[in-house]
Amino acid sequence: MPSFNLNGLMTLVLGLLSLSSLSEADYRHHFCPNTTSFTPNSTYEFNLNNLLSSLTSNATRELGFFNTPFDTQDPNTAVYGSFVCRGDVTSDVCQRCVATAARDTVQKYCLLRKVTIIWYDDCMVRYSNVSFFGNMEDAPIFYVRSSVNITNSSRFNEVLAETITGLVPVAANVASGAKKFATKESNFTGLQELYTLVQCTPDLSSTSCDRCLRGAISLLPACCNGKRGGRVLNPSCNIRYEAYPFYTTVAVPPPLAPPAPPTPLLPRPPPVSVTRSQGKDDQISSLIIVAVVVPIAILPFLVGCFFFTRRAKKKYNVTQQKNVRNEITSVESLQFDLRTIEAATNNFSDQNRLGEGGFGEVYKGTLADGQQIAVKRLSRGSGQGAEEFKNEVVLVAKLQHRNLVRLLGFCSEGEEKILVYELVENKSLDHFLFDSKNQVKLDWSSRYKIIGGIARGLLYLHQDSPLKIIHRDLKASNILLDGDMNPKIADFGMARIVGVDQTQGSTKRIVGTYGYMPPEYVMHGQFSVKSDVYSLGVLILEIVTGKKNTSFYNSDRGEDLLSYAWRHRRDGTPLELLDPNLRDSYAKAEVTRCVHIGLLCVQENPDERPTMQSIVLMLSSYYFVTMALPQKPAFFPHSRTELNMPSLTTESSDPTTSNSLRFSVNEASITELYPR
Repeated sequence: MPSFNLNGLMTLVLGLLSLSSLSEADYRHHFCPNTTSFTPNSTYEFNLNNLLSSLTSNATRELGFFNTPFDTQDPNTAVYGSFVCRGDVTSDVCQRCVATAARDTVQKYCLLRKVTIIWYDDCMVRYSNVSFFGNMEDAPIFYVRSSVNITNSSRFNEVLAETITGLVPVAANVASGAKKFATKESNFTGLQELYTLVQCTPDLSSTSCDRCLRGAISLLPACCNGKRGGRVLNPSCNIRYEAYPFYTTVAVPPPLAPPAPPTPLLPRPPPVSVTRSQGKDDQISSLIIVAVVVPIAILPFLVGCFFFTRRAKKKYNVTQQKNVRNEITSVESLQFDLRTIEAATNNFSDQNRLGEGGFGEVYKGTLADGQQIAVKRLSRGSGQGAEEFKNEVVLVAKLQHRNLVRLLGFCSEGEEKILVYELVENKSLDHFLFDSKNQVKLDWSSRYKIIGGIARGLLYLHQDSPLKIIHRDLKASNILLDGDMNPKIADFGMARIVGVDQTQGSTKRIVGTYGYMPPEYVMHGQFSVKSDVYSLGVLILEIVTGKKNTSFYNSDRGEDLLSYAWRHRRDGTPLELLDPNLRDSYAKAEVTRCVHIGLLCVQENPDERPTMQSIVLMLSSYYFVTMALPQKPAFFPHSRTELNMPSLTTESSDPTTSNSLRFSVNEASITELYPR
């Protein structure tokens, strides 16, 4: 009677059920902010309808991905759109899903909205009035999790982390123009399998895809820990895991058993009666044969393994030597010649001087190829040798994130130690936030994007970067804005480069800016990643209110900005905090969420402050996220002397800082030098 595999049958049934669901497009979520809209019967609507029709007709492409623009000559009517289907679905299923999405967005979910993203199980459709092609965008984030808890969660999480992380390079490193898609099944108990999937839009570079997927994976513990299934979706990538087969797999038949060798024609022995003792003798004979034959058979295998291992070790050593040479080459590629820097800055002329910070002066420069740079000429008393300085710069240069100011290289000749940064087009955030003439340029949509970008930059520094970095001087003047008003954190990693004497847990030298520093740091010199979380909370409340925390004081109630915000949230009037310039256009839910998150960040007990991972999830998710109630923030007494107390950092008042990196006196960060 054939053996009956119940587990295999259940897997087959679940697989068939999952395949049957492909007949319909299962809606999951949509995102269409009310900050951008168009009028009915307008040219934009005409172009949008043409674009959606084009997406639907192209949904049978084998790649399962297509993007196209319409009417790009006029920015007021231009529309850009794309779709991406799950990598395993057929072209018919893909077209059906895209057609459903194209219909539902304009008729059901996102009427008259210029910016729209809609997710189904089998596809994502997106359109906007600005081009997003090839850009890695990890917000907004949407997640779905199973309501069923997993048993043996520690083993499950271990297998999940290993499996889904292993899929990232598989999907990210596919050839250009191919599907950036990968799946894998792993066994986590004797009877259960884990099914995982990762996917990026094919227009992403390998590096961007890798970064997007790893960012999504980092959110799994916060959204889906201990659940039998979960997924994280954003505009550029998505990940998913389940305890059942939710994607189509091509069944590979097991290899056929080789035919039995023909039995040699030997004379049939006469039948004999086998006694019990004869049976034992036969067993002993068999054991003797096995003991003699098996070592003889294994010996060539062992010899082969020895030579293979030796060859592999030799190859590994050669590879390591090549990697060392490549590393040295990459270090040298970061080094600028002093004459090149002098030529770019017109010999550090005053006309090119952008400002002065605690670690040196900053100059604007233009390289021979036309690239504009910001040159930071470090003070000569940094106390580091050339090799030590070079090694520190190489470590910081490896930090690459869209929300960090990028370090391009360095120059170290004689007593000169120079850092070369990318030049960020717009001024720092404080220029727009606290200047009454410029506040109107920061609408709510821009402010919410800035908050999310700062949070993602800090998450990278705290968790995802090759180094673990605590900034310790996060403030509005250290947030630079590029041409699209995307935030970039500046001055991270500087403490390592200039050799500031600090330890991992505490310091006797308090550096930072009054009002942004948490109480445990000001009073006891204790710092951690939660120090940056506190500073972020202050910054979020400043962005919402448009008021600088050190200049705000409610004399009627004796409140600082934090206490003022906490009272309004407690009384159910968080919208009263909103900058008056935003009264005509804002998203109520987003404002309320930001006030709540800001107050969670400035709680007195560092352990009660959220992690950057959970903050990013709370800011990015348009799904239900449970948030704790904030406790009353730490209280700083405000005497007249304290109200007039200068910042512990002195900022340059030079108006030429308009298009520059801005650096302030004594600002610093701490880096723990161990790899991630």
